[in-house]
Amino acid sequence: MTGVALAEELLLLAYDDETGRATMPRISLDLGMAAAVLVELALAGRVAYADGSLVATDPTPLGEPILDGVLARIAADTPHSPSSWVQRLRHGLRDRILADLVDRGVVRDVEETELDFIVVHRYPAADPSVEEDTRLRLGAALADGHLPDERTAALATLVAVLRMEPALGLTGSEAVDARRRLEEIAGGAGFSGNVSLDDSVVRPSVGLVVAALAQAVDAALGKRP
Repeated sequence: MTGVALAEELLLLAYDDETGRATMPRISLDLGMAAAVLVELALAGRVAYADGSLVATDPTPLGEPILDGVLARIAADTPHSPSSWVQRLRHGLRDRILADLVDRGVVRDVEETELDFIVVHRYPAADPSVEEDTRLRLGAALADGHLPDERTAALATLVAVLRMEPALGLTGSEAVDARRRLEEIAGGAGFSGNVSLDDSVVRPSVGLVVAALAQAVDAALGKRP
């Protein structure tokens, strides 16, 4: 795991550095960050898919408060399907991640009042180097024909499912090509399509979370053309 969690990377990609506002539907971002936390825990060997549910296989904390909080919740709760956990975790997650990024000096919390009584918060970048590293890794993965490292592949998979090509600054034919490459990475890493539980525990666990996310995004935004 790098110093930045997958859910944090998604949020930084989704928020405009200057305006500090989300550039994609918030419902899909919230669903995506919830899935990213589960994917991170699966990659770290802390949760796995078993008998139709995601279960905690190792309750040892990772040292990251949000991930550890979710891990403790999964360990203490009754078993739930990947789809159920994606929905359960999305509520309030974005606010917690934003607060953590503010505390670490990655983004700034700018409070403003609109229409004289509506308080809104913007989160422009304070340390753009964190997001720059994420964009460099994704850019290299898109340009290179080889499979990237596991975490970058997981990030690419989430970006594809969340339809975040515009957040990468891509439109038109470039966005179409990027989507194709992102999906190619997802398949090559075993994070989409059919993966046997006999071959791996991590990949089916991630793949099932990704499938649950895709269904939730389709339900929220409609099927992608």
